[in-house]
Parts: sequence; structure tokens; C-alpha cells
Amino acid sequence: MDARINLFDNALGAKFAQRFANAGQVVQQSPLPRSTQELVSLRASQINGCGWCIDMHTKEAVAAGEDPVRLNLVAAWREATVFTEAERAALALAEEGTRLADAHHGVSDETWARAREHYDDDQIAALVALVALINAANRLAVIVHQRGGSYEPGMFAAATS
Repeated sequence: MDARINLFDNALGAKFAQRFANAGQVVQQSPLPRSTQELVSLRASQINGCGWCIDMHTKEAVAAGEDPVRLNLVAAWREATVFTEAERAALALAEEGTRLADAHHGVSDETWARAREHYDDDQIAALVALVALINAANRLAVIVHQRGGSYEPGMFAAATS
């Protein structure tokens, strides 16, 4: 199945992608650890079935030095021993924030409290923004049928600069 439209080749789509990338830079430059950012982005993308974003975040994480074993275990993070308690809290928040329609409570008070044990105000703000951004990115890519497999590290940054 081919992509329905290449948003990067469309003037309006490219303008939106640039603004979207600027919002993402706020999160990237935040004190939220880069590895946590990639793990959260990967997990939300797995839940949403976004091949493009899974491809991108896996490759960007490896390029940044992330352990491929950890990336392979993100989908089963509860049953894995390779994640810190802080990362587990972030992954739980990402899952609940992604599956809003699956739960009447959204992000539970318990999950929020666990995240707050590990992240200060700036980090938690970045985490919340990241969950919102990656879910939006997943929806954009899934709607237009943007496929995974061809992404190269740095490609998104180059396309939006």
C-alpha cells in the first residue's frame, strides 16, 4: 500500500511539519532523559500501530546509543528486567495516555503518582507533551499510510529544517 500523500512534499503539510518539529524540539531539549523520550515514543507508536514512527524511533534510539535489547523489550516492558523504575513509570503513563478511549479514567492517579516520584515539574511537563505529540504523529502517519522501513536516522530533522 502506497502512502496517500507525502505531507513533506505538500506546502501546507510541510509548514505544519515544521511547526510540529518545533514543538518536538521543546521536548527534546528538556531535562527528560533522551532514552526515556525514545522509549515512550516507541511504546505509544507500537500501541497505535504506526510503522513509520516505530521505524523512526527505533533507529533514532540506536543511533543515540540505546541498547537494542531494551528496544526489543519495550512492548513487554512489564515482563522485562532492563528498565528502571523511572522508565517504567514513564511507560505506564505513556500507555494510559495513549489508550484514553480504552479506559474511563484516562491516566490513573496511581500512574500519575508513580511518575511524579521520578520526574520533576519540567520533566513531567515534557513527558505529558511528548505523549500528546507522539500520539498526534502516529495519527498523521497512519491516516496517510506512511509506511515504516525506509527511515534513516536524522531524516525527520532534515525534512523539517
